[in-house]
Amino acid sequence: MFRPYLNRLAPLLLLIPLLANAGVYEVQVGDLVQISLPGEESLSEPFGVDRQGRILLPEVGAIRVAGMSEDKMEQKVADRLQNVFRDLRNLRVYVYKKQLLISVQGYVNQPGEFSLPANGSVQMALYAAQGLRSGAQLNRIQLVRNRKTQIFDYKRYLDSGDGSLLPKLRSLDTLFVPASPKIGNVEMNFDPSMIADAGDAAEDRKAVKVFGEVNRPGSFSFKDSMNLVDLLMRAGGVTRYAGVEQIRVITQGEPRLFNLKRYLDSGNEQLLPEIVAGTTIFVPRQEEEIKTGANMVYVMGEVAKPGAYEGKKGATFMDILANAGGPTRFAESRQIRVIKADGKVSPFDLAGYTEGTVPSRPPAISAGDAIFIPEKTDMNEKSWLKVAPNRAVRVIGEVVRPGRIEWSDEMSLLDLLAHVGGPTSRADTSSIEIVTTAAGGKTKAHTFDLDAFIKRGGSDSELPRISAGATIRVHDLPQDPSDNKAQWVRQASEKSIYVMGQVGAPGRYMFTDTMNFLDILTAADGPTDKADIHNIRINHRDAKHAQVSKLNLALYFETGDENLLPRVKTGDTIYVPEKNRIWLDQSKESTVRVLGAVNRPGRYRFNDDMTLLDLLAEAGGTGNNAFVEKITVVNLSCCRDQARIFDLAEFSRTANFDDLPVVRAGDTVYVPDKGDSAFEKFRTGLGDVFRIVSIGALIGLF
Repeated sequence: MFRPYLNRLAPLLLLIPLLANAGVYEVQVGDLVQISLPGEESLSEPFGVDRQGRILLPEVGAIRVAGMSEDKMEQKVADRLQNVFRDLRNLRVYVYKKQLLISVQGYVNQPGEFSLPANGSVQMALYAAQGLRSGAQLNRIQLVRNRKTQIFDYKRYLDSGDGSLLPKLRSLDTLFVPASPKIGNVEMNFDPSMIADAGDAAEDRKAVKVFGEVNRPGSFSFKDSMNLVDLLMRAGGVTRYAGVEQIRVITQGEPRLFNLKRYLDSGNEQLLPEIVAGTTIFVPRQEEEIKTGANMVYVMGEVAKPGAYEGKKGATFMDILANAGGPTRFAESRQIRVIKADGKVSPFDLAGYTEGTVPSRPPAISAGDAIFIPEKTDMNEKSWLKVAPNRAVRVIGEVVRPGRIEWSDEMSLLDLLAHVGGPTSRADTSSIEIVTTAAGGKTKAHTFDLDAFIKRGGSDSELPRISAGATIRVHDLPQDPSDNKAQWVRQASEKSIYVMGQVGAPGRYMFTDTMNFLDILTAADGPTDKADIHNIRINHRDAKHAQVSKLNLALYFETGDENLLPRVKTGDTIYVPEKNRIWLDQSKESTVRVLGAVNRPGRYRFNDDMTLLDLLAEAGGTGNNAFVEKITVVNLSCCRDQARIFDLAEFSRTANFDDLPVVRAGDTVYVPDKGDSAFEKFRTGLGDVFRIVSIGALIGLF
């Protein structure tokens, strides 16, 4: 019953596989293939299918994919990548962009191989090759595919716009554009308008020939009424490089020079040369002639158009300089020199004249003079190569760029320091030395305090006068005296303060009058732990007579009274003594001497509130071998010295303070040694006798 229907459906069933595969795209040469594998940056960019139908992947190499479907391509790529990557579950391989790979050859502006969209046409391929060249044969363009050639008429397409006349392109097609046989075997640019520019009598031997620096050289037919100016106009006039003062005119074999400028200035037609049939006219280049003559003025150096210029009566310096284009940006307009015809040289400051700071007027210019504008001095070039010594100022010492600088009278010391980059961080700007040349060739030196000038806001009139030939020296600040004492030699004594004694870094220190006592003491790292800050001495050396100040620095710290601090000036000396070394700064009448068997014998400061026990404690106590039963105290009185004996051992048992002897400033306390007592001497002698008797007894036994 259903068999008749099955027989009718059988052909349709056979078409189902074909219809299923009809929509499957096969990879072509030129396509871009995208490989998506998360986490792998090396596979993120699309890969192009080359002429061999392959894609080149990193680490696995070339894989042929042309002609495959996307599914088969993905499977093949996965088989190759599994040897390198473990997890390929998220791998996706697909055609990212469909393209055609077309080669365009022949008579095009830029032959080569190009990638076109999948729907690319012949016109798109020619456009990618920058279009057709002049002389291309449009009706015989060839399409080469699989070694077979198809010729089509591109001109018919351009005339009709019928796209069906053009073949469809496939990957690996080659378009070849032949050249037209009409252009011959030699290629050249041909401009028909050049025929008119070449004159109207190119083959006439009687024609007038005009060449050289004219716009349209050529041979022109001769007419009796024409002159040289008419011929130059027919040749398009002279160029900007023409030497119109040296035009050559050859008439009947006789050469002659013609000055067109002189004719144009005067209008005298008698100056025009005779023109006959066969005349030759040559206009030379301006650089090929040498301008000389009685009316010439020469402009050289840093101007826009250096050269020789014809001077007219009444022409000024500014007229000639403007005619030469003016100074360039590299010109040193302050040092312009005018070399007169008789050999004399006149300097001129153009910058100062334009600023109104130079009273002189521009020099007069006459025929035969030369104007020279020099080049600016390069900061990176040694200036003595260009600047004469009588125009330079020397800057040495602690500046950024020391050297010889070209000087101008409008400059000041601040301008000069700014020009050399300013002082460095180690510069001593409080005593800049300036050496100038006085009358008779003698030098004069003086110092300038730049710090004080800036602090008080001084005016430029207070700055020292500087002229060409001067020398400016900027000293460097001294280094730490504890590290480099060789710096003291270069440090001026009148700018120094001497700090000695018990300080962290004694030595000579650079000092200014704006600093105070604490500043310089801090620079010397302050007093040490052995310093006696109650008796600091300051020796003032700037006074006419000797003057010493005493300072109790401890009292200053207790009260904060600034009046206790002495005023210190350069040249003074500060001495910080050591504790207990009071004999260096106090007289013997104001101290007590402690001698003998004590731990620290010496002279000690004493007052009426102290006792002998306090004094012995200051001396570190008695020694281990001290004879404390016979301590002697020698008192000074108005008439004679008195001595008393004190038994320290007995006092330690009784603690009777009435037994303590009275001690006053100027007294002497002596603690004898046990070896100096009579009993000790007797005991020592008795011991010697026993040793002698013992030795004799031993000798008798033997």
